Amino acid sequence: MNVNQQPHIATPYGQPPLQGYQVYGQPGYGGPHATPYGPYNGHNAAYQQDAPPQPPGYPPYSSFPSKTFAAGLSSDLSSSSSFGLGPGRVPPSSGTPPVSAPGYDQYPQGEVQNGPALIASQPPRPPASQAYAQVPVTLPATQPLYHQQYQAPPTSTQQVTNQMAGMQIGTAPSQAGPYAPPTSSHLPSSTAFPTPGNPSYTSQAVPPSQPPPNVGVQQGPHPPTYGGPPHVPQQPFPGSALPPVSQQSFPTAPTPSTQASLGAPPLPQPYGGGPPVSAHSQFPGSLPPHQAAVSQPSPYRSAPPPTGFTPSGGAPAPARPTPGMHGPPFPPQSVSAPPGPQPNHIGAPPMQLGVPAGPPTGPLPQQNGAFGQMRGPQPGYGAPYPGQPNFGSQPQAPAPAPPAQKRLDPNSIPSPIQVIEDDKASKSGEVFMTGVRGQAPPLVTTPFQVKDQGNASPHFIRCTAYNMPCTSDMAKQSQVPLAAIIKPLATLPENEGPLPIVDHGESGPIRCNRCKAYMCPYMQFIEGGRRFQCAFCSCVTEVPPHYFQHLDHTGKRVDCYERPELSLGSYEFLATVEYCKNNQLPQPPAFIFLIDVSYNAVRSGMVAVVCEELRTLLDTLPSEPGTDCPIRVGFVTYNKVLHFYNVKSSLAQPQMLVVSDVADMFVPLLDGFLVTVGESRTVINSLLQQIPEMFADTRETETVFGPVIQAGLEALKAADCAGRLFIFHSTLPIAEAPGKLKNREDKKLVGTDKEKSLFQPQVSFYGNLAKECVAQGCCVDLFLFPNQYVDVTTLGAVPCSTGGSVYKYAHFQQAQTDRDRFLNDLRRDVKKQMGFDAIMRVRTSTGIRATDFFGSFYMSNTTDVELAGLDCDKTITVEFRHDDKLCEDTGALLQCAVLYTSCRGQRRLRIHNLAVNCCSQLAELYRHCETDALVNFFAKYAYRSVLSSPTKTVRDSLVNQCAQILACYRKNCASPSSAGQLILPECMKLLPVYLNCVLKSEVLQPGGDASLDDRAYLRQLVSCMDVAESHAFFYPRLLPLHKLDVEGRALPTAVRDSEERLSRDGLYLLENGLSLFLWVGVAAPPDLLRSVFDVSAFSEINPNMTSLPTLDNPFSKRLHEIIEMFREQRSRYMKLMVVKQEDRLEPLFKHFLVEDKSSNGGASYVDFLCHMHKEIRQLLS
Repeated sequence: MNVNQQPHIATPYGQPPLQGYQVYGQPGYGGPHATPYGPYNGHNAAYQQDAPPQPPGYPPYSSFPSKTFAAGLSSDLSSSSSFGLGPGRVPPSSGTPPVSAPGYDQYPQGEVQNGPALIASQPPRPPASQAYAQVPVTLPATQPLYHQQYQAPPTSTQQVTNQMAGMQIGTAPSQAGPYAPPTSSHLPSSTAFPTPGNPSYTSQAVPPSQPPPNVGVQQGPHPPTYGGPPHVPQQPFPGSALPPVSQQSFPTAPTPSTQASLGAPPLPQPYGGGPPVSAHSQFPGSLPPHQAAVSQPSPYRSAPPPTGFTPSGGAPAPARPTPGMHGPPFPPQSVSAPPGPQPNHIGAPPMQLGVPAGPPTGPLPQQNGAFGQMRGPQPGYGAPYPGQPNFGSQPQAPAPAPPAQKRLDPNSIPSPIQVIEDDKASKSGEVFMTGVRGQAPPLVTTPFQVKDQGNASPHFIRCTAYNMPCTSDMAKQSQVPLAAIIKPLATLPENEGPLPIVDHGESGPIRCNRCKAYMCPYMQFIEGGRRFQCAFCSCVTEVPPHYFQHLDHTGKRVDCYERPELSLGSYEFLATVEYCKNNQLPQPPAFIFLIDVSYNAVRSGMVAVVCEELRTLLDTLPSEPGTDCPIRVGFVTYNKVLHFYNVKSSLAQPQMLVVSDVADMFVPLLDGFLVTVGESRTVINSLLQQIPEMFADTRETETVFGPVIQAGLEALKAADCAGRLFIFHSTLPIAEAPGKLKNREDKKLVGTDKEKSLFQPQVSFYGNLAKECVAQGCCVDLFLFPNQYVDVTTLGAVPCSTGGSVYKYAHFQQAQTDRDRFLNDLRRDVKKQMGFDAIMRVRTSTGIRATDFFGSFYMSNTTDVELAGLDCDKTITVEFRHDDKLCEDTGALLQCAVLYTSCRGQRRLRIHNLAVNCCSQLAELYRHCETDALVNFFAKYAYRSVLSSPTKTVRDSLVNQCAQILACYRKNCASPSSAGQLILPECMKLLPVYLNCVLKSEVLQPGGDASLDDRAYLRQLVSCMDVAESHAFFYPRLLPLHKLDVEGRALPTAVRDSEERLSRDGLYLLENGLSLFLWVGVAAPPDLLRSVFDVSAFSEINPNMTSLPTLDNPFSKRLHEIIEMFREQRSRYMKLMVVKQEDRLEPLFKHFLVEDKSSNGGASYVDFLCHMHKEIRQLLS
C-alpha cells in the first residue's frame, strides 16, 4: 500500500498567515481567509521542486499533505519500516480538503499519546497574523528543464542564475533519472541533488514516530536520487520558495531546531527556565544581499548555541506571540547547501540562493517532531545555530520563559516504548518453546516462561542473529556481528526449576572422540544405537556398553525423553577426578575478608559498618539445599602492614599476628586462620566487635593493596582450595610495597590519543598477580570507598581477570546515603551462588568458530576461558566468524561447556546447547536479529576498544558499522524507493536510538564532571552485563507514577526518555539498573504529595531523602512494592534519589533522559537519526 493511499490529516497547528499573502480557508488553520485563488484541485503534475517562485498570477502549488499517520510498521519484506526522510510521499491528487488532526487541548498536560493521532473535529482557531515587509524577488522569465543530477551544488550567484535559466515549469512531466516518467498522481518528490563531497550533517532533522503502514513500499516510479533533497509539502504560501537547508558538519552538538523560522511565533519554553527561544529574522549583518550564508559547523558535540543573534538593521526587538498558534516555531535555517534528509518526512523543496531577508516564501518546512508535528528546540537551548538566519520573523530580546508547551503525537520516530509494549502484548505470559531452531525469543523486557525442548533457554544464551549467513562474504557484506551473550549460571525463575544433574558414574560424561563435544540432543545415533555421529565434527564414536539403548522407528533412542542430555538444551554432568586438578577432588571453597583500617576507612565509618554486618551475614553463606555450609572463613585487616587473626574455636579470644614485611608476603599461621562459622562463632563475634575499637584512634593514612591480594592468595594455596577474597579498600595505595601506585588523573589527556593509557593498568604487577589468582581459583571482589582518585583501572585489574566484581561508594559516610546500598550489595554478593576454578569452552559446528571473547576472565590460550570465580550475574560474550560455508539444511550449532567447583566442593560440568538457522538471503538474516543483543555486543566491543584507540575513533567506528548494516539492508533487501527515505529493518528499527545511547555514555563521551575512576568503573561493569541489564543501563525505564492504578497489578506504560515527556504535575520513577530517581513536578497535586511524602506542598519535600516514608494509603504501599520489585530484578542495589523539578539534582536526572541532547555533547535521538541517514546515503551513493 502506498502512503498516497493513506488518509491525509492536516497539521494540528494553525500557521500564521503573513501580510501580503493569501491563505486557504481551512478548519484548524486559523479559520477561513479570503483567497484570490480557486479551490484546491490537487498538485500540478509537472511541478518542479526546485523551481523558483512564479510571477504573480501563476497558480501556486498548494496542498495540505498527510502529516499524521496511522501506526504500524510494514515493508516489502514485512520486516522493514521506512521513514520519509526525504522524497517518498506526495500530496493527494483529489481536491478533498484534509481532516484536521486533534489539537493539543484535547489531551491533558503531560499526556503521552502512543500511536497515531485520533481524527477528530477541531474548532477553528482564531486567525493569526504577523506583519512582514514584502521583498520583491526578480526571477527569469523562462525556465527550461533542470537536469543537474550528480554534480556539485551551485556556489555562486552566477551558477544559480545559470541553473535557474535552465528550468522550466510546464504541464508535461519530464524524465528524471532511469525511472519512467512519473504520472501526475505519483510525481517524484524531489529532483536529484548531488551528495556533498565532504561528510556533512544535514540539520533538517525531523523525528518520525509511528511510521505509516507500508511506508517502505512505494507505488509509482521514483528517481534514484541518492543525495537528493527531501520534499516537504506543508501549507504553502502562494508564489513562494524556501531557502535551502545548510549542510553542516557532523562532529559538533545538535540543537533540535534546524530549519528556517518562517514567521512562526516564539516557542513557549518548557518548564525549568533556560534561555528563551529565538524565532526571528537573523540574517548576518555582514552578508551581502545576494550571497549565501556560510554554514557554521553543526553543534553536534560542542556547547549549546547562543540564544539569539542581532539581525542586520539594529538591536533585537521583543517577539510578539501570534494568537491562534499552539505549536513550536519553525527552526532556523541557513542558506548554503541543498536540503538534506528528514526522518519520516517528505523533504523540503530546494530554494533559490541569495534571496535577501524578507517574508517567508515557499512551502513551510517540516519540524523536528512527529510525522506532521513540529518540534521545537530542546529545553534549555536556543533555537538558531550560529550563522543560521531565521527568515521572515522578528527579532526577540531575552524574555522570561513562557509556560510549558504540549505536543501532539510525540512518538513520531521509532519508539522503544512502543516496541516493548507491542512485544509484551503479543508474547507476555506465553510459554516460549525452545524446540524450534532459529526462533528468536521475546524481548528481555517481556516476562515469559521457557519450556526447554532441546535448545538452551534465553535466560542462558541470547544471540545477535538467530539466522546466520551461510558464507563469510555474506557476513562481511551485512556487517552484522555474529555473537552469543552467554550467562552460564543464570538464576532461573522458580517455575522453571533447577537444571537436572546427570551422573554417569566413574566413566564420566559421553563425549565425541575427536572434538570432545558432550552428548546432546543433536547427536545422531546410527547402526541400531551402537554408534553416534557427532553433530559438531561428524566423527563417528562408539557408544559405551552401559549407555547403549535401542532406536525406535524414527531413529531416536527409546529412552530419549528420559535422559536430560538427549532431550534438553541445558543440563549438568557430575565430573570425575579426571576433570580435577592433580586428579584429586577439590576441597570446599573458603571466603577471606580483608578490611582496610587506615585513617580514612575508620573515619568514614566503613570499618564499623562492615564488622557489624559480618556478624549476621556469616550465617547466610551460600550452600545447597539440604546440606550444611562447608565454606570456611578467615579475617585480615591492613594499612601499611597486615594483621592476620587466629580464630580457632578452642581460643577464648582471637589472636593477632602482624606481618610488616609486605615485600615478601606470607601467611604467619595455618591452623586457626580458616575456620567454619559454626565451630568458631563465639571467637569470630568477639573479633568483629574488637576490630573497630582497636583502630578507632589510628593516624595511619597510607595503605598497601598488592600484598593484600597476595596474602589471601597464599592462604588459599596453603589450604589447597579455591575461594573468594572480599577486599574493603578506601585510598590509593601509595605506601612502599609491591603494586604501589601514583595519582595519574589528568583531564588534559581526555579526548587525546593518550587517553587510552588512562584505561590501562599503571603497572604490570597486577596483571601477573591476576594470572596467579586464576591458577589457584582465587576470585577477588573489591569494595571501594574513595574520597578522591584511587585508580579503579589498576585496582580493578585483578577482580576483572578473576571473574570478580568491583563496587564503588564515593564519599561513603556511615549515616549517609550509601550505607543501605553497600550493605545490600554485600549481602547479595556473599549469598549468591558461585562456581569456582571454572573453565569454559565454546564448541561450534563445522563452518564457524569462536574467535573473540568479552567479559571478566583470563585466557591463557585461544579457546579456554578461565575464571577463578563465576557467579549467577556474570556473562561471557562470544563472537563467531566463518571458517567454511554453512548449510541451510543443517543450520549451525554451538555448545557451551563450563567445568566448575560448586559451593559444596563438587566438580560439575554445565552444558548449554543452541541451534540456529543458516540463510543464503540477506533478508532472512535481517529478519532474525535481536537489537538488544546487538547493542550489548557493540557496547562491550567499544568499551574494550578504548584500551587501544582514542574514544573518537571508537565512536566513529561504531557509527560506520551501524550505517553499513542499515545501508546493506537498504540496498539488498528493501524495495526500490527514494533515497530521501530512511528504511530500517523491522527488528533493527531501534538500533539508531540504542546505539546513540552507547555513543553518549560517559566512557565514550565524558562530560566535564565525569571522573576517570567513574569511567573505568562503568567500563568494567558493562563488560560482563547481560542483555537485560545493558538494555536498562543504556535506555532507562521511566514510569509515570501519577498514572498508577493502585487497584491493579499492572505498571503504568513507560514513557520515552525525553524531557518533553515530563509533565509539571507528574511524578516519575526512572531506573537504569544502578540508580532510582523519583522526579517530582513543581505542580504535582497536593493529594499526590501527601500520598507519597506525607507533605502537602512541593516546597516541603526534602530533596536529600533516600527512602520514602511508609504511609498507610494504597498509593504509598503500591509504590514501595514497585521500588522493591525493581531492586530485586537488578544485580546491584539501586539507591533512591528524590529529584525536585528545577532543583540542584535535576541535571543529574536529565543525564539519563537519553533521547535528548546531553550535556556532554551527545546528540539527541532526532539528530543522530538524521546523521545516520546521511551516512547511509553516502554509502549508497
